[in-house]
Amino acid sequence: MPSILFICTANQCRSPMAEAMLTAKVAVVNQSDANAWIIGSAGTSAADGIMATPFARQVMAARGLNLESHRSRVVTASLFESADLILVMTRNHREALCIEFPQFKHKIHLLSDLIDQTFDIDDPAGGDEEDYRVCADEMGQIIDKGFQRIVEWAA
Repeated sequence: MPSILFICTANQCRSPMAEAMLTAKVAVVNQSDANAWIIGSAGTSAADGIMATPFARQVMAARGLNLESHRSRVVTASLFESADLILVMTRNHREALCIEFPQFKHKIHLLSDLIDQTFDIDDPAGGDEEDYRVCADEMGQIIDKGFQRIVEWAA
């Protein structure tokens, strides 16, 4: 049973959107097996219990995905321990988490690593709905193109 964890800063924009998109992708690709996946998200500087931002919810709703029940949570060692693969949005996230949790360094990858590139996913927080749409489009393309690598790395 693969366990994937997406990490951003506040766990209100990027990581919950990526979580929702991967969950939908798994449901389409592995219909018989979709419930066998554990897909979650957390934030490096999150406050527990905060909803996804209004624009994150709107952009995901336009894709037929629902973030209404999402509540933010902070990164913990137990989350990392139970994850097979940890996908972060920025090089700074990766660097900080590898320092804080060196025992899990082998599990931590940039989201862009899935497509053999190295770049950060810009935080749309504070931006407009278009900023969120662009961010979601970028992450969605990476998840689609990198899906087989997710399967391999989480095995």
